[in-house]
Amino acid sequence: MKKSFFFILGIFVFIFIILATDSFYTVREWEQVVITQFGKPVDKPKASSGLYFKLPFIQKVHRYEKRLLRWDGDPKEIPTRDKRFIWVDTTARWRIKDPLRFLQVIGTYEQAYIKLDDTIDAVVRDYVSANPLVELVRSSTQALEKQEKSMVGYPFSQEVGGSKIVLGREKITRAILLEASKAMPEFGMELVDVRIKRLNYVERVRKKVYERMISERKRKAAQYRSEGEGEKAEILGQMEKELKSIRSNAYRKAEEIRGIADAQATKIYGEAYNKAPEFYAFFKTLDVYRTMSFKNSIIIMGTDSDFYGFIKTIPGPGGR
Repeated sequence: MKKSFFFILGIFVFIFIILATDSFYTVREWEQVVITQFGKPVDKPKASSGLYFKLPFIQKVHRYEKRLLRWDGDPKEIPTRDKRFIWVDTTARWRIKDPLRFLQVIGTYEQAYIKLDDTIDAVVRDYVSANPLVELVRSSTQALEKQEKSMVGYPFSQEVGGSKIVLGREKITRAILLEASKAMPEFGMELVDVRIKRLNYVERVRKKVYERMISERKRKAAQYRSEGEGEKAEILGQMEKELKSIRSNAYRKAEEIRGIADAQATKIYGEAYNKAPEFYAFFKTLDVYRTMSFKNSIIIMGTDSDFYGFIKTIPGPGGR
């Protein structure tokens, strides 16, 4: 009898523990909860963190994130308005704004991502097809910013560098966000942001684009070399002109100095002649002797000439 009592008591304790465990649930800071009974929602969604009570077994807890969730679309091949076939890779951020509506219409995250795929991909395709390539790549007519260069492939950053912008990538992505957001309240969802992660040409077009870019770069290089040669010729011409001017000025200055020196020398010679005429005559005669070559030479002069007078004083054989 006593054993039966403890056995029954144990069963009741076990059932109580199970009921108590299934009767309470917690809501974390990043969660929002919807309670359903036989598949139908009861009470309002719980968005505040804490401990809550529910009927065990017959009521079910559905937990959803309050934080932003990430959606990444598959890259799609889309033609632009100017008939450029490009790969477009898109990403978005979304959240569950109305968990009750989300549960009733969507139910699961898998279905939510399917809805996002259908909605965002369709809007992106419409806007990419309606705009030329340059509008999707550039945000302004200024030079490509660092973040723009990381968003586009190399061919784009080179090909659309100087094109004029009417809308620009930022305005187009905002328009995509506004258009795609219109369908989200119906599913209890909110689309927070949509961005184009990456653009690039399709493979069959990329090779031709690179070839055209190489040809353009070669043409530019030849143009720069030609302009450089022109600048070089102009610089060399200017340098030669300045060099001639410097030489001319130097020659003129040298002639002026030489003229002044000759004048001073003539003045000194004159003063020396006036002070000692005989010595001056002797000095000049010796200077002439020094410049004359007596080797294999015949000199004819009179013995009574002044020029011969100094030679007669030289000891040894005389000249003929």
